[in-house]
Amino acid sequence: MGDKQSYKWTIIACYIGYFVQATVINLVPILFVTLRESYGLSYSELGALVLINFVTQVIFDVVFSKPVDKYGFRPFVVIAHGICALGLILFALTPRIFSGNIFGGFILSTIIFSGGGGLLELVISPIIDSIPSDDKATAMSLLHSFYAWGQVTIVIVTTIFLFSFGIDKWWIIMMIWAIVPVINFFIFMKVPLTQKIHESKVMKIRELIKNPIFIVAFFAIMLGAASEVSMNQWAATFMERGLLIPKVVGDMLGMCFFAIMLGIGRAIYGVYGSKVNINKIMILGSLAAALCYLVVAISPYNWLSIIACGICGIFVSLLWPGTLVVASSRLPLAGASMFALLAAAGDVGAAIGPWIVGKITDIATNNWQVVSSSSMNSEQLGLRIAILIAAIFPILTMIFHNILKNIKEKQNINRTESVS
Repeated sequence: MGDKQSYKWTIIACYIGYFVQATVINLVPILFVTLRESYGLSYSELGALVLINFVTQVIFDVVFSKPVDKYGFRPFVVIAHGICALGLILFALTPRIFSGNIFGGFILSTIIFSGGGGLLELVISPIIDSIPSDDKATAMSLLHSFYAWGQVTIVIVTTIFLFSFGIDKWWIIMMIWAIVPVINFFIFMKVPLTQKIHESKVMKIRELIKNPIFIVAFFAIMLGAASEVSMNQWAATFMERGLLIPKVVGDMLGMCFFAIMLGIGRAIYGVYGSKVNINKIMILGSLAAALCYLVVAISPYNWLSIIACGICGIFVSLLWPGTLVVASSRLPLAGASMFALLAAAGDVGAAIGPWIVGKITDIATNNWQVVSSSSMNSEQLGLRIAILIAAIFPILTMIFHNILKNIKEKQNINRTESVS
C-alpha cells in the first residue's frame, strides 16, 4: 500500500501523459476537412501529415532508447511535454508565420510535437511497468485506456468548440490544448520515478532483435497499430465525406464513438484481465476488426457502417497494449529498448496504415469512374475502396498473434519438460 500511495501522482502524471499523446495524434485528423477546405490540402497531403507524425515518433523511439536506459526517465519525460506544447502552438500559428508555405509549416510543426509524442510513448509505458505492482497487465491496460478517454475528450470538446465559434477558430482550440502538456511538464519535475532494472543488466539490442518472441511481437504490434489507427484517423472523414453526414455528427459518430469503444475495451481488460488469455483475446479481436472493416466498406446502410466503425474500437483496443504486456512478461530483462523498438513498430504501422488509406482514396477518386446509376460519387467510392483494402491489416495481425501464441505454448511445454 505504501508503494502505491507514494507513486499516486506518478500514475496520475502518466495518465495525463497519455492524454497528451492522444492530443498530438488525434487533434489534427479532427481538422482534416477544415484544413482541406481552408488551405486546399489534398487527401494525400493530409495522410502525409499522419505519416510524418508517426515516422517522427519512430525516429525518437529508436534514437533515445539507450539514453533513457542510461540517464533515467525524468529528463526525457519532462522535455517531451515541452516539445509537445511547442509543436501544437506552432501548428496553430502556422498560417500566420508560414503564410507563404502553409503546408511546409504544418510539416515542421508536426515534426516538433510528434517528437514529443515519440518520447512520451518511449517512457510512459516503462514508467508504469517499473512501478511496484502485482498486476502489470491491468496497470498497462488502464494506462492505455486513458489514451482513448483523451481522444474522446479531444473530439467532443474540439467539435463543440468549432461548431460554436466557427471552423476558422480552429487555431484557438489548438492553443488551448497546448496548456495540458505545459501543466504536466511541471508535475513530472516533482513526482517519484524509478528504473525497472539497472542498465548493466539490460538485454543487449542485438540479443533482443534475434529473439523469436520479439520478432513476432514486432510485426504483431505494427499491424495491430495499423488496424487501430487507420480506422481511427479516417473515421470522421469517412462519415463526413463517405456517408455525407454533417461534420459535428461525423466527428461524434466517427472518431468519438470509436474512441469510446477503444476505452471501454481497455478498461474492461483492466478490471478482468487477469481472468482471460490475452493472446486469444487479441486473435479474436483481430478477426472481429477485419469483419468491421468489411462492413464499413461495403454496407449499403449508413447506420450499419457507423455501428461497425464504432465497435471496431473495442476489437482493436488490446492489440497495442496487449502486445506490450506479452513481450514484457516474456522478456523481463529487455529494458526500455524493447519498449522503444515495439513503440517504433507500432508507429510504423500507425504511419503507413492511414497514409495508405489516404493514397488509395486519392487514386480511386481520381481514376475510377462511378457509373451513372450509382448513388455514390467518386470521393465516396474512393473512401470505401480504401477502407476495404485496409481490412488486410487486422487479418495479418490475427496471423502474427496466432504465431506468437504458438511460440509461447511451445516454450511453456519445453520448460515443463526440462523441469520434469
